[in-house]
Amino acid sequence: MARYTGPTTRISRRFGQLILGSGKAFERRAYPAGQHGAKLRRKVSEYAVGLNEKQKLRYTYGLLERQFRRTFEIAKKERGVTGERFLQLLETRLDSTVYLLGLAKSRAAARQFVNHGHIRVNGHKVDIASYNVQPGDEIEVKNAPASRQFATRNLEENRIRNVPGWLTLNAEAFKAVVNRLPTRDEMEQNVNEQLIVEFYSRF
Repeated sequence: MARYTGPTTRISRRFGQLILGSGKAFERRAYPAGQHGAKLRRKVSEYAVGLNEKQKLRYTYGLLERQFRRTFEIAKKERGVTGERFLQLLETRLDSTVYLLGLAKSRAAARQFVNHGHIRVNGHKVDIASYNVQPGDEIEVKNAPASRQFATRNLEENRIRNVPGWLTLNAEAFKAVVNRLPTRDEMEQNVNEQLIVEFYSRF
């Protein structure tokens, strides 16, 4: 399972918003890491702006470059606005959907939950985190004590998190239904996907 295993809070400090790591650590030092991080001011090129936007989104979803780029290439070949379709493909990944439902405290934890076989889609075990859910799909936590206990604990901890409108959660039954694909205003707001499209169009 390819995943980012490096420093976490440093990533959030680099981009100036909480992406990975401890929120408390980021609040204490919300500036780039390094000796001159708090004072560093430099002119940023157009290329660097696009690169930073791409890296920010990639770290948000916990993907390595090869998988991230492959998802973008799929979005580019499909109908519709490339940037929005790209975000939809990222947001409807099974691990991301499990996270949005509140069944895990982070996308990384959701990815592990899926990979360990705790999730069923339409009654079948799906242990591939990159699996894209479709409208009408039913997602269910495996009917096993360990699976349900983990889900219960996270649902209680994540009660303040609102489930997006494109999903319907039945917490008591540990089930959810995908109503439709997410719209742009229901997806990641702290990113400019057009900059990513322009960045990849250079190559």
